[in-house]
Amino acid sequence: MLTMRDIATHVGVSVSTVSLVLNDRDGGRVRADVAQRIRQVADELGYVPNLLARGLKTRQTRTIGLLSDRVASIPFGGQMLAGAQVAAAEEGFLLMLIDTAGNHELDSPAVKALLQRNIEGFIVAAEFHRDVDLPLVPASVPTVVLNGRPRNGDSTVDWVVPDEVGGAFAATQYLIQAGHRRIAFCNVSSSEFVARSLRLAGYEAALSESGIPVDPSLIVEAAEPSAAAGRLPALEILQRSDRPTAVFCFSDQIAFGFYQAAHQLGLQIPDDLSIVGFDNRQYVADSLLPGLTTIQLPHREMGAWAAKQAIARTRAGSDQAPAHRLMPCPVIERDSVGPATAHIGRGGSMP
Repeated sequence: MLTMRDIATHVGVSVSTVSLVLNDRDGGRVRADVAQRIRQVADELGYVPNLLARGLKTRQTRTIGLLSDRVASIPFGGQMLAGAQVAAAEEGFLLMLIDTAGNHELDSPAVKALLQRNIEGFIVAAEFHRDVDLPLVPASVPTVVLNGRPRNGDSTVDWVVPDEVGGAFAATQYLIQAGHRRIAFCNVSSSEFVARSLRLAGYEAALSESGIPVDPSLIVEAAEPSAAAGRLPALEILQRSDRPTAVFCFSDQIAFGFYQAAHQLGLQIPDDLSIVGFDNRQYVADSLLPGLTTIQLPHREMGAWAAKQAIARTRAGSDQAPAHRLMPCPVIERDSVGPATAHIGRGGSMP
């Protein structure tokens, strides 16, 4: 690695002179022509300052560590990292990432590796919204949980998650505004997903606010958030004589299963069935025909918030109250929702 000594030898000056110039402390100490020559040689040779060594002296490495659980290895979560990286760069910070690919035995060694590089802040990123078991991190290093909340309820940690209730409310309200009254909800059965109860709450709240009774028979479940798992409940509910005119799905992939079931049963979307998903998953929502109206998971915005919050903590100290953020989940309109009137006489029923 190119060092200040190399530059000093090339120019014919002392290492201390090079240090003064490259640290912008040469005013009145080094002749202007010598300082210009040092900077020119440093630039020509591609000198890069050793930020780690400088950080040991100043106690500022301007580095944020990020530990991710499969976020870096799946395209769906990549926007969280992109948002965090761009936000950190805008603040003059470097984002240092380690992804454990779901192997929690690597959590402790990964955290140690980041701490050994004198990170100033720490982000724990979860693949999906869930309760997170936090690794042991010194209290002096501010911690932010991205896409999750501390399982132990640690009140000193910042966190950011999607507004699941608000997103589900918006999805159901969108269908209601299109005139639908018999609106099904296909949830997931696994309690592993924190969003399971939150999206159900948003769905029920939107119906209640519009004076529509919640019909338990219109709430079905898939074993997991996949197209294959979504087809079974879709076939069951869409073959009923009183089938719904619209369905809100826990995920875009479950919505894909409803597309497949509707096609199998000869139903047209949105003429016979309107569908809204949740995620805005690339290569699913934007690739279906017709395009799937869905709810945007604000991954990029959450990543940016997490990085900015971690950096703000490094500047504000530990006296600041912890911040908890519900990130809005907007509706992304495509072509899978039609007016409820189009469904009358096509197998659906209206109360």
